[in-house]
Amino acid sequence: MPEVQIKVINEGDFFSSPVVSTLITIVLMVGLWILLMRKVGGPAGGGGPGGIFNIGKSRAQLFDKGTKVTITFADVAGLDEAKVEVMEIVDFLKNPKKYTALGGKIPKGALLIGPPGTGKTLLAKAMAGEAQVPFFSMSGSDFVELFVGVGASRVRDLFKTAREKAPCIIFIDEIDAIGRARGRNAIMSNDERENTLNQLLVEMDGFAGDAGIIILAATNRPDVLDTALLRPGRFDRQISIDKPDVKGREAIFKVHLKPIKVSQTLDIHKLAEQTPGFAGADIANVCNEAALIAARKGKDAVNMSDFQDAIDRIIGGLEKKNKIISPEEKEIIAYHEAGHAICGWYLEHAYPLLKVTIVPRGTAALGYAQYTPKEQYLYDTDQLMDQICMTLGGRASEDIFFGKISTGASNDLQQITKMAYSMVTVYGMNDKVGNISFFDPTQENMFTKPYSEETGKIIDEEVRKLINKAYVRTKELLIAKKDKVEILAKELLTKEVLFQSDVEALIGKRPYEEKKLLDVEENHTEKKQADKGAVSEGVPPYDSGITIPSLK
Repeated sequence: MPEVQIKVINEGDFFSSPVVSTLITIVLMVGLWILLMRKVGGPAGGGGPGGIFNIGKSRAQLFDKGTKVTITFADVAGLDEAKVEVMEIVDFLKNPKKYTALGGKIPKGALLIGPPGTGKTLLAKAMAGEAQVPFFSMSGSDFVELFVGVGASRVRDLFKTAREKAPCIIFIDEIDAIGRARGRNAIMSNDERENTLNQLLVEMDGFAGDAGIIILAATNRPDVLDTALLRPGRFDRQISIDKPDVKGREAIFKVHLKPIKVSQTLDIHKLAEQTPGFAGADIANVCNEAALIAARKGKDAVNMSDFQDAIDRIIGGLEKKNKIISPEEKEIIAYHEAGHAICGWYLEHAYPLLKVTIVPRGTAALGYAQYTPKEQYLYDTDQLMDQICMTLGGRASEDIFFGKISTGASNDLQQITKMAYSMVTVYGMNDKVGNISFFDPTQENMFTKPYSEETGKIIDEEVRKLINKAYVRTKELLIAKKDKVEILAKELLTKEVLFQSDVEALIGKRPYEEKKLLDVEENHTEKKQADKGAVSEGVPPYDSGITIPSLK
């Protein structure tokens, strides 16, 4: 009988077998692949629902008839002209036959242009609430992705879905993320972004006129957009949304004050006058800050003082009550701010003084004078010179009363330097340089100057002459009003805050305000007499087409 040999295989020998090791490796790789696909395909993955296989799908948020958007045109204030333009687009979507019966065509696209916080996105939300048609909303950066070809794929998918939902509206916020001009800077060029823009250009002007798709976009950088994107047929209308004027700010205040318990004595018109240059977002912030300040003080309603504190906090920063300032420094600050106030009081074209304070605020402001700028768009040389003199008032006051100057005028010097260079190089307000403007709105080449070295030296010399002339004039004014400066400075050291009424009680009313009232009364009387006689002919308003930025 043959012997049966039994070989005992140890556990270590079994796992070390080549066949078993290969099988274990294959199982681990398959398991790892399944786990990876679940991670990528889940909601937490990079591609959202559907994961990496749907990465080319559009990420636009759809507001359909079942999705209720609560914002309407009634919630949009201070944008009357822009609302009319947008409401016409909404009216076309609701009543297309009204326009097509006369052979008209609705614009294919509208571009909302304006500074940050002026209400571009808010106007788009109101349009979504009013249109009652499918509304696709997305940001320009939603098209941008790490993988090549994804942006163009998302554009195609967006317009494919929009055609199925037509008539509809597509809103692209911050379109400058993908709409920048092509080929302007070869070093910073991005083929993927340009491919996305090319696909967007084709889709916008590639569908039929009766497709019923309207493109709405918003940007605060229209200067960097590609010219092909701005041409008629793509964005037929460019709706400019500027910062509101006094009436617009008053209307915006009324909207944001609805949910706030305000005092019966609150003057909304005065609030609008005290917030020049504020956009809609700034006004909303003022209302919220005022409500928080009143709640912190335990009040039942928000009054005018709370709003003034809120405006001070936004303009100057948080009040630094614990900042230790020596008596010598405090005296310098008081005379510095008094110099500003007196120059603004006795210069004809300076802005009317609203408030002057030596309470430190923010990170660097040891005191400031607040003015109410006039609502104007054109400035002449006399007005700009008065603004420069008023800004130099603090430095000149220190020089007169202490015989030395401090670092407190650094911000003032920055402002007047920028203003003086603009007068010489941008607005052509210098006889030696002439009627030449070196301003380049596109700023394509920031490393070269559009003038020679010799012209650059002349510009520097003329700017120094202009500022020195303004400084001499400022010192002469403050020396003539030296007693008034001392009165204001001593009162500031005592009270720390002076309002316009306090300044009037100390040194009398501003002379040019009284002159202005007399001129208004005389003109009103002359107009009455002229109305009784012949009918005056209408003269078209002067429009130079030049927009001068607000001077702070």
